Amino acid sequence: MYGKSKNTRNSQTPQPELRKAGIFLFWANESGLKPEKLHSPSCSSHSKQRKRGKMKSVVAKEENGNVQITFTIPFSLVKKAQEETIAEMAKDMEIPGFRKGKAPIAKVKEKVSQAGLIEHSLSHVLPKALGEAITEHKLRLAVYPKWELISSKDNEDWQIRGVSCEIPEVLLSDYKKIIAGEIRAASLKKAVPAGRQELSKEEKEQVVIQALLANIKIKIPSVLIEEEANSRLSNLLSRLEKLGLALEGYLASSGKTAEELRAEYANQAKDAISLDLILSKIAESEGIKVSEKEIDEAIKVAGTEENPDRQRIVESILKRRMALEFLLKLT
Repeated sequence: MYGKSKNTRNSQTPQPELRKAGIFLFWANESGLKPEKLHSPSCSSHSKQRKRGKMKSVVAKEENGNVQITFTIPFSLVKKAQEETIAEMAKDMEIPGFRKGKAPIAKVKEKVSQAGLIEHSLSHVLPKALGEAITEHKLRLAVYPKWELISSKDNEDWQIRGVSCEIPEVLLSDYKKIIAGEIRAASLKKAVPAGRQELSKEEKEQVVIQALLANIKIKIPSVLIEEEANSRLSNLLSRLEKLGLALEGYLASSGKTAEELRAEYANQAKDAISLDLILSKIAESEGIKVSEKEIDEAIKVAGTEENPDRQRIVESILKRRMALEFLLKLT
């Protein structure tokens, strides 16, 4: 999700202005359904169970910052969702001997795969179950959960687990004093050429970013780091494919193993996410506002489609930019 820094001296430093999407402004629509054990050894004992309208949810927070939400869905609700799914599929299904959308439900059911039926049925049930769990447990989820189907036997309640994380808490220190001091120190250390009175904007940005990351520590949940690292690896593979290169060749030329590359991307992801969170918190603390005109102009320049989600993402990006600009002026 992050591009390369414009500062060629340190291309690994995360740049907030290159962030393409705020991680807390959208939920991914992916859902991977696969059997997996319910409990993780790293789960804490602080779990909470609820029951509302026959559906149950159990929340467990893990040491790595992830949040498990395990749902027990009564089979009566599952069966209803399956019937709705079959009815929806019947409208567009073509079966020999019948007009499109006019085949008997029994014939349609024969053509639907079990995996497809499960996935589409859960899409009818899980949004409501998740919404209720978020409200009851007062969760502040950062990303849409990755789903894991634990049990799906006929005539028995189903169990599904979602793995997500909450928005990490950011505790700001005396960042104004720290940033001002770091900028002054960097200016004194630099051998300033004749006629130059201060650091360049790019140099100041590096000083500010490094100072923020060094002095404001945030525990980033592993699921966020994993998603960001996966995005970076996916972008790398896409670039290599366009160049006609193989990953093995790239690794050999860079002198890295696949494990080392992934660890490097994970570290970059952690810093980039931390920086986003810190700048967003500073923007909130300083009461930074963005006008609708500024948002519209940014969307127009980017050439993207204008919609409420895009507007919120752009607003978040602009606020982080403005927070960084505010910090650059501290002396």
